[in-house]
Amino acid sequence: MNLPIALTCGDPNGIGIDISFKAKSALKNKIPFFLIADINHVKIRNFNQKFIEINNPNDCFKLDDDTLPVLHHDFPETPTLNGFQPGNALETTKVIERAVGMVKNNEIGSICTNPINKKVLKDGCNFKYPGHTEFLAKLANLDKSVMMLVCDKLRVVPITIHVALNDVSKFLTEKLIIETVRTTNQSLIDDFGIINPRIAISGLNPHAGENGTFGDEEIHVIQPAVQILKNEGLNIIGPLSADTMFHSEARKQYDVAICMYHDQALIPIKTIDFYGGVNMTLGLPFIRTSPDHGTAFELAGTRKANPMSLINALELAHNTANERL
Repeated sequence: MNLPIALTCGDPNGIGIDISFKAKSALKNKIPFFLIADINHVKIRNFNQKFIEINNPNDCFKLDDDTLPVLHHDFPETPTLNGFQPGNALETTKVIERAVGMVKNNEIGSICTNPINKKVLKDGCNFKYPGHTEFLAKLANLDKSVMMLVCDKLRVVPITIHVALNDVSKFLTEKLIIETVRTTNQSLIDDFGIINPRIAISGLNPHAGENGTFGDEEIHVIQPAVQILKNEGLNIIGPLSADTMFHSEARKQYDVAICMYHDQALIPIKTIDFYGGVNMTLGLPFIRTSPDHGTAFELAGTRKANPMSLINALELAHNTANERL
C-alpha cells in the first residue's frame, strides 16, 4: 500500500496550518497526507473546512476528500498570531522528531515540513541548528545533508547554506564540493529518474574569478574538485560565471545548477517561480520536502497565504516515494 506523507505543523504562529487546509482542498485524496499538529490549534484556524483527529497514519485513507486528517500533538500554549511565541518552540521541534521516528518505523512514506522560525526556536529551546536541513541531518545521524530547491524550470543546490557571506570562503572546500555534487548526482538518478545527470557548477567570484583576477577560489578549490568528479565519470561542467547560468537557453544545458552560496542559488529560482518552488533535502535515508518560504507571521490567520509551494512539496514527496519503489 502507498504510505502517507506526514506534514509537520511548523511554527504554530505561522501559516503552516492555514496552507495545510488549502493544500488539502486543492489535492483532495490525490495524495495521502496528514498534519501533525495540536488539534486545538487547528480548531481555531480552520476555514470552515472539515478536519478530524486520527489515531494513526493509515486513518487518512478512510476519509472523504474534503477532510484534513490531524494527528494530535500537544502544545503548551495557544497561538497568539502575533508572531514570536517561544513557549511552543520545544514542541515544534518534537513534531519534527516524531515525523522522523515514524518514517524510520515505516509508518509513513515521506515527510513534508511546514516552515519554522529559527529565532523563535533558539529563544524558546536553545535550538542549535541553522535550519531544518541541518536538524534533519542530525536526526538521521549524519554529519551533513544537501539542500536542493526545485521548480518546473530549474533545480539548484547551494554548496554552503546558512552561512554569512563573509564566511563562505572559509567553509568552501574541495571536499565539501565533491561530497555535495556526489549526493546531488545520486539523488537525480534515484529520485528523479535521470540516468546520466548533467551538472553545471558555478564559480564563487565575478566571472568565475577570470583566471584569478577577481579571486583564486576557482583555481585552487573549485576546478580541482570538478576535475576529480569528471575523473569519476560525472557529467559536470564549470566553474561557470554565475551571472550567465540562469537564462532560458543556459538552463537547457543542465539538470541541476550547483552554486557556491545560498543567495547565488535561491535568487534565480525564486525569480523564476516565487510561489511554487520546493525545498528538498538530499542525502537523508528518507524523503523530506518543504515549501520554499518562511513562517509569514503577518499572514497567519488572514486566509491570504499562497499554498502553491506546499502543494508542490507534497506532490514532490509523493512522486519521489513512488520513484524509489
